[in-house]
Amino acid sequence: MKISARADYAVRAAAVLASAPAGAWVKGEQVAREQGIPLEFLENILRSMRVGGLVIAQRGTDGGYALARSADQITVFEVLDAVEGPLAGVQRTPLEDLSYPGAAARLVDVWIAMRASMRAVLGSVTLADLAAGELPLSVVEIVADPDAWIPS
Repeated sequence: MKISARADYAVRAAAVLASAPAGAWVKGEQVAREQGIPLEFLENILRSMRVGGLVIAQRGTDGGYALARSADQITVFEVLDAVEGPLAGVQRTPLEDLSYPGAAARLVDVWIAMRASMRAVLGSVTLADLAAGELPLSVVEIVADPDAWIPS
């Protein structure tokens, strides 16, 4: 699986918003500068996150962006879903709608297991975890395995 620039930028921007003091509005320009994200691209991403119910925006000189819910209530999975849509599909077909004949019949189960594994990791990490620099033990254990670092 490849993580798109859009997905990467969205999670990074959400982490910045999560690290802001409660009640503070964060300017898009600040997020863009801090994370090295092109501002126009970031504004588009933040718009998707607003439509997805994860971010609120306020116009004006005192405005900016903030999380719509507490950072401990928003997962990385939710951010990715808001900006990219479904986590996994094959040729734009939902995994649960797939079926293959013959020797490839069980491949659907592999795709479903892959999606469930990704959801387990991405759904366990909240924006509060990222902002605090502390990940759930299940994720720390995966990353501690040297095999996890072997490029595919």
